[in-house]
Amino acid sequence: MTSTKARTLDRIDLTILDTLQKDGRISNSDLAKKVNLSASPCLERVKRLEKEGYIESYGANLNASKLNYGMSAFIQVTLDRTTGDIFNRFRLEVVKIKEVVECHMVAGGFDYLLKLRFENMEVYRKVLGVIVELPAVSQTHTYVVMENVIQDLGIPIID
Repeated sequence: MTSTKARTLDRIDLTILDTLQKDGRISNSDLAKKVNLSASPCLERVKRLEKEGYIESYGANLNASKLNYGMSAFIQVTLDRTTGDIFNRFRLEVVKIKEVVECHMVAGGFDYLLKLRFENMEVYRKVLGVIVELPAVSQTHTYVVMENVIQDLGIPIID
């Protein structure tokens, strides 16, 4: 439920977004205190930000290692031809691979950048076998992550 009408966000809206991005479980009363509003107007702002599409969802950050997805890799994918039909076919198939946690169509020397999460190299080899058989894939290059220096910290809203 996103609105196409863009509006300017004020300092309070930005603080609400920044706070919820860092702690989606904060109570409305604690959020209201943090942004210097009473609870009711704070809740109204949150609901408006949700309705207007600034807040897409709420979630939890999970420990990948504890859930047997402790390894990650990025795979560059080059297609042998780039037509709308091929892009659509690739997209329809890549979303079916549970280990692919991100897929980005990119401009440059290759067509897609995939981020994978998996348990071990044996699983990775099986997933790679599936990826190279996707429609029109002609080449892949893999970069296995050795250390996560910075993970997605969200959108830098407030300094």
